[in-house]
Amino acid sequence: MANGGPVEHGYPHLETVRAAITALYRRLSYDTVQAFAASVAPADVAFCDTDDLHLGAQRVAREIVRHFRLPDARLIVGFREMTHAAHVELAAGPEYFVELNDRFRTHRRDIGAALAHEVTHVYLHRLDLAFPTTAENEILTDTVATYLGAGWLLLDAYREDGVSSQKLGYLTPEEFGYVLAKRSLFFGEDPSVWFTSAQAYTAYARGLDQARQDGRQPPLTAAGWAGRRRYAHDRRHVSGVPPAAPYSFSPDPAGRLRVSFPCPTCHQRIRVPVRGRVRARCALCRTVLECDT
Repeated sequence: MANGGPVEHGYPHLETVRAAITALYRRLSYDTVQAFAASVAPADVAFCDTDDLHLGAQRVAREIVRHFRLPDARLIVGFREMTHAAHVELAAGPEYFVELNDRFRTHRRDIGAALAHEVTHVYLHRLDLAFPTTAENEILTDTVATYLGAGWLLLDAYREDGVSSQKLGYLTPEEFGYVLAKRSLFFGEDPSVWFTSAQAYTAYARGLDQARQDGRQPPLTAAGWAGRRRYAHDRRHVSGVPPAAPYSFSPDPAGRLRVSFPCPTCHQRIRVPVRGRVRARCALCRTVLECDT
């Protein structure tokens, strides 16, 4: 939890975020991801200053548990002085003990954001979905919370001005915006109408620009002139394709050239023949892609 200190910006975890989206689709399947088409509603996690602290926290926890379809999970929420925003004990269940930073006693509108991250930890624990390191797991947790409709709360908890700052979660504001944008492009849902933080709206707009760029990379037909020209050059000089290029070329068993590139929705690699206009369908997220190979 960044509290008054500098907030990191940009996309330092972008590759891990993309790997997390791919891992989520592989673990859940397209149909299960589709079941999360509706985000957590602001009214369901609203927390008024006149609400009882503990009863209100339990109510918000129940709503987020319900959103993640964990009917047999019960969260017991408490508060204590700590460095991080929150902590959850990942035991066998069905009861999970969550501790929130004492700061939330007086910053109650952000309790939903902290609980969204911790409930997602429980959800991933139940799925047995994890990355190798603790740092990568925290990125995975923020990404899954956001992509499945609860993480907009984490971005809305980001506030920064000339004298103070607050940010929850391990993604940068722009990375939260990026994952929210990926969700928005997939489900057609606009989360920006729920933001109470002006800085969250700005971060979402920047993330949306980055997410749209994923759909404008060659060999997709939406790629711009410069990208198409670079792709045509690399296709003629296969051995000289830069390592940073989003695509790579290789022969199939019959010796015919194929191109591999990431799906702009789920980032699974797709391989198609190099033969001009091709329509491809991602087997993981079912996105139909128009390509000019």
